[in-house]
Amino acid sequence: MKKIILLLLISVKVFAADETIVFAGGCFWGVEKYFDNVVGVKSATSGYAGGNYPNPTYETVLKYKQTDTKEIKNYTESVKVVFDNQKIKAENLIKIFWELHDPTQKNRQGNDVGNNYRSAIFYTTNEQYKMILKTKDEYQKLLSNAGYGKIVTQIEKLDKFYNAEDYHQDYLKRNPNGYCPNHSTGIKFKKIASSNDMIKPLGGKEIIVIKEKFCPYCEKFEKDVISLYKGDIPIRTVYFKQLKDFKLKTEVYGTPTIYFIDNKNEVNAYTGYMNNKNFYKALALFKLGKGSKSFNIAFNQGTENRFCKKYDLFKNVSDGIFVDKLSGEPLFDTKDRFNSNSGWLSFYKAIDGSTIELPDNSYGMKRIEVKAKVSNIHLGHVFDYENGKRRFCINANVLDFVKRSDIK
Repeated sequence: MKKIILLLLISVKVFAADETIVFAGGCFWGVEKYFDNVVGVKSATSGYAGGNYPNPTYETVLKYKQTDTKEIKNYTESVKVVFDNQKIKAENLIKIFWELHDPTQKNRQGNDVGNNYRSAIFYTTNEQYKMILKTKDEYQKLLSNAGYGKIVTQIEKLDKFYNAEDYHQDYLKRNPNGYCPNHSTGIKFKKIASSNDMIKPLGGKEIIVIKEKFCPYCEKFEKDVISLYKGDIPIRTVYFKQLKDFKLKTEVYGTPTIYFIDNKNEVNAYTGYMNNKNFYKALALFKLGKGSKSFNIAFNQGTENRFCKKYDLFKNVSDGIFVDKLSGEPLFDTKDRFNSNSGWLSFYKAIDGSTIELPDNSYGMKRIEVKAKVSNIHLGHVFDYENGKRRFCINANVLDFVKRSDIK
């Protein structure tokens, strides 16, 4: 009996630690993903709150997004956050909410226009209500000092919350192509980056990737592209507020935003997730130039002339490896090189796992194309002989050479 009572008490205690609060800060996909990654949050669910008609759906919410009558009060796209108040306080979540969007915009967030995108907080406890008013006053002062207008966020006690359709739940997790909408004002309760954290231009060519907290596409770009990159052009991932002395033309309206910089000046910029193929084509435009021989070989399946200058430069280099000109990934070893008298660099094999082979029936021939696995650029062709040996016929203009003694 004592054990049963103890278990009941523990259950009551755990249950009492859970709180619910509902936030609306524009499209619920991004808001849900953001809070879903906050430590102490047990669940974040997309749905509808703040309206007065029964059983709202995505279609009805869109239907009434320009409606403002006494009879019909539309719902706003909302996220129900269930959290453990022993791990994170409501005040912290509310501060995150203020910083996450622009609460001075009425019936919109960025390019999303309509009352279904209005800013709102729906509280469930009196303590939450007090924290909302307290933090609102604090944030209003910060916004006013920065030139923003009045906060127009709807603040009400939660009445009903309707879960959104299944296809809206965890939408950004299941749809990796895109970017995280960035509707924040950039005004923070506490400054994250100090003067010591400021990022200045390195001089010469470099790549700057702008990130935001809890951005799934930033994380995916880091994993899919940056973690595999070994190229000679530096890449740095930073918050936009950390940049100093850069001359940029493209506004950051989503993350990741990838800047290609030459001597502090923006050359090109891209917003949103880029896969390896798209990133390395953008890098090739930046590093090689669209009209270059290397670019034509890499992306148009071009072929260099026999006994070209780059071939002459590489044919007798000392012990080392040949790497992808863009990604820096090791592709071929001098130990596997031989002179085929063809006028192109020849190897018995590629470094294990560094290349992919595809059928190539262009020009009426049956050949096997060789591409770099990481950057997906065209390298050349491989030919199989009857004796079981192979000859990788590779364009020197898409390679760089590293001495073995310099390999890190």
